[in-house]
Amino acid sequence: MSTTPRIAIIGAGPGGLVCARVLQKHGVPVTVFERESDLNSRSQGGTLDIHEDTGQVALRAAGLFDRFLELSRPEGQQWRLYDRHATLIRHDQAEESDLSRPEIDRGQLRTLLLDSLTPGTVRWGHCARAVTPLPHGVARLHHHDRTVEDFDLVIGADGAWSRVRPALSDAQPSYAGVTMVEVHFNDVDHRHPGIARLVGGGTMSAKAGRRSLVLQRNSNGHVRGYIIFRGPQDWHAGLDLDDTASVRARLLAQYQGWDESLLDILRDNEGGFINRPMFVLPVPHMWQRVPGITLLGDAAHLMPPVGVGANLSLLDGAELARSVIGHPTIDQALDAYESVMLPRALDNAKTAQEMLTALIPDTDSDAAAFPHTVWPASTRPDSGPAHTS
Repeated sequence: MSTTPRIAIIGAGPGGLVCARVLQKHGVPVTVFERESDLNSRSQGGTLDIHEDTGQVALRAAGLFDRFLELSRPEGQQWRLYDRHATLIRHDQAEESDLSRPEIDRGQLRTLLLDSLTPGTVRWGHCARAVTPLPHGVARLHHHDRTVEDFDLVIGADGAWSRVRPALSDAQPSYAGVTMVEVHFNDVDHRHPGIARLVGGGTMSAKAGRRSLVLQRNSNGHVRGYIIFRGPQDWHAGLDLDDTASVRARLLAQYQGWDESLLDILRDNEGGFINRPMFVLPVPHMWQRVPGITLLGDAAHLMPPVGVGANLSLLDGAELARSVIGHPTIDQALDAYESVMLPRALDNAKTAQEMLTALIPDTDSDAAAFPHTVWPASTRPDSGPAHTS
């Protein structure tokens, strides 16, 4: 870059933060605007498997790979598949030296990235309202308090319901036909030994037709569960989602006939049920270049959470930063970045759609096997909701 650009990143999720880190590592100043009030204002979701050809590439570019390895859990790569009768059908275990996709809690990854930034980089409690292009490649950022700031580049890293996206595209997320209901288990090895046996040291999934149950081991003895099923978005019609007993009864009715050990996922969770309908952007999602504005991660290519979303977001962020560093103008940088990111996102979104259809088909079949053609051994479900700053 021949001159120092004014750069704003909207959203302090993994993609936005790794972008900021790579820029700062090369002496380019940046400001990150985050609507959350502070680092601990909400749970950051579950565990992520960071792939060697995407997320790990980004962490290497950020100079954080060794620290990531210290925090990650290679043993979390193991994965178990059950049918609805709790019969173990498949058990994948990584070699001790396998670092192809070690797990890390989302919160730990976010803290690692935040700690790598210059103090004051993130402006907490700043919600973006909109972005509008101005002449000469300048982009105006409209804050929620009605103040404005102008930048040479505004990067939308603000997730599914991005406030930056409308400057580039009219696309809106739509319901994918599948819902996840999240549950939690603490101190699982002592308080929930049956759940601990099911999940082992990594991830488990039990499935039959349009329904599945997923458990993922996080750090510190915590397990997150996901009750996943195909059906209408208003599956809970007539229920108060805060009425835990009523929600439990509705879900247990959906899983009637499943093994008792699996039904404990619905019966023994700590706290309530968190409804997370799955949304996706249209495929393809493309846009005409708008000077000074671009997107990364879910803001650009929201797709089913089948193991690629967070990794693509990290790779997007690192590649965008390197494009800014390596080109003399912002326009050239965005041309280079989007010419690679958009086709890659399209390919992955198509594959993710195929995976979702195969994993959660609209059938009551008892078949539990994941077809190898749509479920590569290196892929596991992303855990937790997308960041939506």
